[in-house]
Amino acid sequence: MKTLMKGDVAPNFTLHNQNDQAISLTDALKQGPVLVYFYPKALTPGCTVQACGLRDTKPELDNLKVTVFGISPDPVAKLGRFADKHELNFSLLSDEDHAVADAFGVWGEKKFMGKIYDGIHRLSFLIGQDGKVAHVFDKFKTKDHHEVVLNYIQQNS
Repeated sequence: MKTLMKGDVAPNFTLHNQNDQAISLTDALKQGPVLVYFYPKALTPGCTVQACGLRDTKPELDNLKVTVFGISPDPVAKLGRFADKHELNFSLLSDEDHAVADAFGVWGEKKFMGKIYDGIHRLSFLIGQDGKVAHVFDKFKTKDHHEVVLNYIQQNS
């Protein structure tokens, strides 16, 4: 697993969101920077806390012209249930074959309760309008992810 680092060109992607609409990184970057956050599984406690934090911080992120994309290997229908249940106000993107997760270097071996399996590593990337990784968020707890992201962007914009 070779994770993208600051300065790397972010791979372009087009994925379907919770409403089954095709969403592309290239189109979003025309509006401003994009926060791409990878999470393991919709409707689980940690992923819900992380998503709700971003939901509640979205007005501040909007003021900074930052678009938020949450990416997981969940199917579109499950993302729709997740977004509806928690009134999420940003795009959740379905990466069922984990091709985008592979391209960002966040798909790989994980260990949980003695089991080893492949899955998504919880990392977030701030992509600048130039298409390059401006920052990698790799040290945070799900409950304060939104604060870490917002503080970084406010201090560096």
